[in-house]
Amino acid sequence: MDLEPGNRRNGHLKKKESWGAVLTLAYQSLGVVYGDLSTSPLYVYKSAFAKDIHHSATNEEIYGVLSCVFWTLTLVPLLKYVVIVLRADDNGEGGTFALYSLLCRHARVNLLPNCQVADEELSEYKRDGASLSPKAGFGLKLKSTLERHGVLQRLLLVLALIGACMVIGDGVLSPAISVFSAVSGLELSMSKEHHKYVEVPVACVILIGLFALQHYGTHRVGFLFAPVMTMWLLCISAIGLYNIFSWNPHIYQALSPRYMYIFLRKTGRGGWMSLGGILLCITGSEAMFADLGHFTQLSIKIAFTFMVYPSLILAYMGQAAYLSQHHSIASEYKIGFYVSVPEKLRWPVLVIAILAAVAGSQAIITGTFSIIKQCSALGCFPRVKIVHTSSKIHGQIYIPEINWILMMLCLAITIGFRDTSHMGNASGLAVITVMLVTTCLMSLVIVLCWHQSVIVAVCFTLLFGTIEALFFSASLIKFLEGAWVPIALSSVFLMGMGATAGNGGFLEHGKMTVVGTCSSHPNGIQMSEDEKDPAELPSSSEQTEINSPPRPRLRKKVRFLMPESPKMDPEAMEELCELMEAREAGIAYILGHYYVRAKRGSGLIRRLAINLGYDFLRRNFRAPTHAIDVPHASSIEVGMVCHI
Repeated sequence: MDLEPGNRRNGHLKKKESWGAVLTLAYQSLGVVYGDLSTSPLYVYKSAFAKDIHHSATNEEIYGVLSCVFWTLTLVPLLKYVVIVLRADDNGEGGTFALYSLLCRHARVNLLPNCQVADEELSEYKRDGASLSPKAGFGLKLKSTLERHGVLQRLLLVLALIGACMVIGDGVLSPAISVFSAVSGLELSMSKEHHKYVEVPVACVILIGLFALQHYGTHRVGFLFAPVMTMWLLCISAIGLYNIFSWNPHIYQALSPRYMYIFLRKTGRGGWMSLGGILLCITGSEAMFADLGHFTQLSIKIAFTFMVYPSLILAYMGQAAYLSQHHSIASEYKIGFYVSVPEKLRWPVLVIAILAAVAGSQAIITGTFSIIKQCSALGCFPRVKIVHTSSKIHGQIYIPEINWILMMLCLAITIGFRDTSHMGNASGLAVITVMLVTTCLMSLVIVLCWHQSVIVAVCFTLLFGTIEALFFSASLIKFLEGAWVPIALSSVFLMGMGATAGNGGFLEHGKMTVVGTCSSHPNGIQMSEDEKDPAELPSSSEQTEINSPPRPRLRKKVRFLMPESPKMDPEAMEELCELMEAREAGIAYILGHYYVRAKRGSGLIRRLAINLGYDFLRRNFRAPTHAIDVPHASSIEVGMVCHI
């Protein structure tokens, strides 16, 4: 397994991927990364025109929505993620926790044990020989401020945890809304009496099949879904072009930002609230960054720029062109994707849409696996079984427990809501919260990691933060209409992560480290390294520290030296016998096992949370011996009780 594909040696790339490999990954990313984003035309217009605004004969509403969709797609996925955010990877991994880990590597702000000595030997953590910390200016002041104040460090950790929890929450909501929106196309082909009994069962069966495929791995699923998504993108592009030339060839004029101003001025509060539906056009954008460990930056950029982005723009323009010439649709059917599809093609398109919705759900599920893997590695998520499904790309993983939990929650959301508008409100809030967290963390990365001017960070925050704050306010106002779901889900996950992250304060990772020292007797058995001269051995009062050497050099091996004198000291003989017995006995693993209890005098809520809630989580977590595959007969557990 190649854990570091971009390894550098003497300033040159050790291994450079061919264009064939890059294009293959780009093709696979269509079925894994961009599925959710590509299926958004199924429900964007339907959600935008749900209650807040109405389609009038002046077409100002439909033109305004199209203009908002175009500029949102251009600024957020294309400019923010493809051009800027994808560059902020942490050893090939993406997501909010990757940004947090990257910040911890450049400043001592980590409350989690993620900075290891071996990490500094990886070339991905050093960019073109740049120093890891700013030398002067605002960056140095910001770094020292964050390192001095523990409150800011906790706030940074909570921010990263919120972003991770919202990604997990989106992993529940996006599959539900994608599949349900695709199946809702049956309403144009059967009566309403039959439709309401068919829609939910079909959606549930499709969701069960989707999660059942996850154990095959990203590689196989990508090749399975990539042809489906390619067919879907070509299909919506062709339908969009047909509608543009057939109904309104001048629809391109609506791309002007002037129509956004006209739209918001005319609709007022209703137009502002409809932004929660328009927001759904960028659902799945955060998956580009979260799924970065499964692919490469270049492959993700190529797939979006040359395939996904043009297809989506043509699809939205085609729908708007059709609706601009049909104003009586709202009285018969809700405004949606299928009304703009030619009647003869509706059944084939419906089948392709259902398959695309299944593939579309793959993006956020894969991103959820990556986020949970990062959280588990940093010690702030319960231990789960992580299965590596590829021998070439270490980021391609599958987590069985999370997969089935997501499936059960998806089924509950689908059966409980049975409405795309409420699902859209919930999914929109989760998506925009993750984007806001990414914007905040990226502003710090620009200053602390990339060593850019604070003006660049401020401009980045003002441009994207203002857009996302506007969408966030429009989504939050619909709290009672479904937006409460991601908040509830993320709160549950946040409590679990917070309880797990608190473990690190007692014993680091639950492991005990034995530090070797030289013998107290000068003629005893001493430790040496193969590449060092025995004469340079430290004195008896010094400890031997074994550091990881630079990557191009071979790792040093430790060996024991016998005294040169033929007369062996009794103490040396005793040490030798102990070593021989230890070699015969095998390896023993010493693990820390601790219990947490509330202090005397603690309040009732604190005692319930620690003595009952935390103890329940501890008993149901995967044990350390199981996580690191330690033989039961060779493990020694050292227990202790910590009162907090």
